[in-house]
This record gives sequence, structure tokens and C-alpha cells, in this order.
Amino acid sequence: MTKKKIFEKQLFSDDDGFRFATPWPVAEYRAKRLKCSILADISCGIGGQTIYFAKECEVVYAVEINPVKLEIARKNCQLFGLDNVKFICGDALSKNVIDQIPEVDIVFSDPARPATEEERNISKLIPDIAGVLRAYSQKTEDFAFEVPPQLPPHRIPFDCEMEYLSLNGELNRLNLYFGNLKSCIVSALALPGQIKICKKNGDDEKATMNYTNKAGTYLYEPDPAIIKAELLPEFLKNLTSKADIFHIDHKRLMLTSNHNIKHSMIKNSYRVVHCMRFIPQEINKELKKRGYGTVLLRAEIAPSMYWNIRNKLEKNLKGEKKAILFKKGELAYICENIS
Repeated sequence: MTKKKIFEKQLFSDDDGFRFATPWPVAEYRAKRLKCSILADISCGIGGQTIYFAKECEVVYAVEINPVKLEIARKNCQLFGLDNVKFICGDALSKNVIDQIPEVDIVFSDPARPATEEERNISKLIPDIAGVLRAYSQKTEDFAFEVPPQLPPHRIPFDCEMEYLSLNGELNRLNLYFGNLKSCIVSALALPGQIKICKKNGDDEKATMNYTNKAGTYLYEPDPAIIKAELLPEFLKNLTSKADIFHIDHKRLMLTSNHNIKHSMIKNSYRVVHCMRFIPQEINKELKKRGYGTVLLRAEIAPSMYWNIRNKLEKNLKGEKKAILFKKGELAYICENIS
């Protein structure tokens, strides 16, 4: 199911426009980073990003091959009272469209992609990144692209900055910056917020990454942008206290420490209350004794078994507190969220 988008105002849309439109906190951040005099927005869709470019730039050229979407983008810009957008309908790589765009400061492109893929592939984007770079090379040397955030750094075959964004704790966007826009090799940013973790050229010195099979007093869930950007070593160097890597299972990588660590790119923080063997009936007794009423089970368990196990864990619980239960191998960690 597609998650509800976050918009500053209710936008006009077609059937799939909301699915691909940019949430306003992301659009606003990106527009501020790309603020310039003249910007070309290639494949603008219904204009969710165009609106914010127009707020920051003097002139925006909005290009869209679908005339229905382009007209919706025009209406959305009117909704925000913007009159500095020039709309162009056509194929962004065609000579007819390129000739209508003067020299610009920045070209931004959010290419179309298949609605679903077994594995995201940067070569499936339309228009393709290499094609846009070639077609507009006489217009500017500074480009920015949005690509699927599921792509890891090693699958981006370009000399650019790879900026992974999360929004409210969920991985949301991957921006690629070329030319003078590139400030590092790879970066991670959690919105809303301004703390950014970067890896620059020559950053060969990494933090010591210690792995442990034993949880400390606290467990921490790093922001998913950190994980996807493969910036865990750089993130550890930013922490005020030492933390070890604690793999819960194949899906869940946590940090653990005996110190209560605060950082804006920690998605969730937990206090470990009790550790015991993962026997649902025995855990249920412990939960009753400690006054819990509900349990959120975080475990690598077959979907068909999840509610059967959770019902055993929550049987006759009447307390007020909520427990977060992590399963690591044969052990259960009863935790409380202290974020």
C-alpha cells in the first residue's frame, strides 16, 4: 500500500500523481539546496517539486512529456500564486525541447521509473541520466537527479554525491549531485533536521566498529539513511559515547551501549529491561509481573506465526505499559522505547 504523501496544501493530481509526487519537507529542503537564478526541472510530473523550486529561484523551466500532468503542474503552481514557471510539453531529450531552454544554472531531473521492480535498476530510468547529462551539457555543468533510494552506493556508476534522505524515520529519497553541487562522495540526512553525515574524498580513517552478541543497557536504531548510505563508521565517530554493533537478525542492525546516547540520526532508543530465553509463556509471566499491557514484537518470524506468538505474549496482560520485544536467536530482550 502506498503511504499517504505529506503536502503543504492539497494538490491537484491525476490517478498516479500523488504516488510519485515529492513530500513538501523533501521538496523544500531540495529547493533550498539548489537555490539559483535559473533552473530547469526535467520530468516535473504534477509539479510537487517545481513549486518549491519556483519559491527559491528567479525562473524555472518545467518540462513534462505528459500534457495532462503538465497542465496539473500549471494549476498547482497557480494554487501557490507562482508566476515564474515556464511550462514546456515534450520529450526532455528532443531537440525541440532543448532549444526552448536557455543556459541555466542547474538542471534537475526526477526520471520516470517502473512502478515495481524485483530489484531497482538505475538503467531503467526515463530519461536516462547519461542522456540528460549529454543533452544539456551546453546548458550547465551542474546537475541533480532523484533516483530510487533502494540503490546502494556501489550501484551508482557516476562521479557524483549520493545523498540519502529519510523523512520521519523512513528512507525516502536518493539525490545525486554533479559538478559544483557535489560536496562529498556520499551523505545521509534525516528530515526534519539539519544534521548531515558525510564521507569525503580521502576519508579513509574509519571509526573502530566493534561487534557484540550481548546487549548493553540501551539499544539504538540508526536512521535508515545512515544504513543505506553505508555510513555507519562515520556515524559512530559522531557519537558522544562508544557504541557497539548489535545484529538482532538479518533485517535489524542495532547499536548498543551502557550510555544513554542522544543524536538526531538515531531513529529509536530503547532501554533494555530484561533478557531471557524466548519462550512465549515464560515471557508472558515476566511481562505481567512488570506491569505491561501490550507488546510490539520485533523478530524474524514467519508472517503466518506472528499473531499466534504475539497472542501468547499478550495473553491476559492488563498493565498500562508497552513493551518492545526483540528476538535474537534464542534470546528475548524486553525493552521500553525512550526516544
